[in-house]
Amino acid sequence: MEDTGTTHPTFGRLPSAVPVGVLAADPLLRSGLVSALRGQPGIRLVEGELHQPGVLVAVTDDIRTLPYLVGDSARHARLVLVAEPPQPGELWAAIESGLVVLVPRKEATAERLRKAITDAHQGRGHLPPEQLGQMLQGLARLHRDVLVPHDLTPTGLSSRETTVLRLLAEGRDTAEIAAEMAYSERTVKNILHKLTTRLGLRNRTHAVSYALRHGLI
Repeated sequence: MEDTGTTHPTFGRLPSAVPVGVLAADPLLRSGLVSALRGQPGIRLVEGELHQPGVLVAVTDDIRTLPYLVGDSARHARLVLVAEPPQPGELWAAIESGLVVLVPRKEATAERLRKAITDAHQGRGHLPPEQLGQMLQGLARLHRDVLVPHDLTPTGLSSRETTVLRLLAEGRDTAEIAAEMAYSERTVKNILHKLTTRLGLRNRTHAVSYALRHGLI
C-alpha cells in the first residue's frame, strides 16, 4: 500500500516527505539546523541544484544579507526564516526573498521548526503580532503614498485595467467596454496592449485567464 503520509497527534496528517533545504552563512548554524531537522517525520532534507526544495529554512544574524543568502533558491520554495525580530525595512527584504513563516531565534526548537515547515508547505503564513502590525502599516503607507497617486491597486493593476479585464471576463467586446467606460475603442485597445506587454501575456484571452488565476478580478 502506498504511504500517503504520517500522522502526528499535534499536527495531524503530514506529507510523507516535504523536501526541505537549509541555508545559513555560518556553517555551525547550518549544522545545528540540519541536526535538528534530520530524522523528523514528514521532512526530507535536500541539497544541491538537482533537488528543488518545497520549503527553505534559513537562519541569519543579519536579515539584510538574506537576499544574497537565498539567491535563486527560493524561486519555487517557501521560506521559513529563523532570526531575531526584524525592523520594518528588514521585514520587507525578507518578504521579497519569499518569507512565509518567521520563527524568533529563541523559539527555534525542533518541534517549532517542524510546525513552521508544515505551515509553510501548506500555504499558511505566520508572523509574530509585532511584525504583522509593521507589515500592515507598511502596506497602508504603500497604498496611500505610491499606489493611489499612480492609479494603481495592490494587485499591480490600475483601476481601469481591472475594469477592462472584468468586463472582458463577462464576455464584453471592445466596443461594449468602450461604451461602458466612456472611452474610445482605441483607448481600450491601448489599455489592453500596455497590460499584456507589461505582464508578458499573449493576448486578451491570456490576460483574462491570468487575472482570474491570480485572483486579480
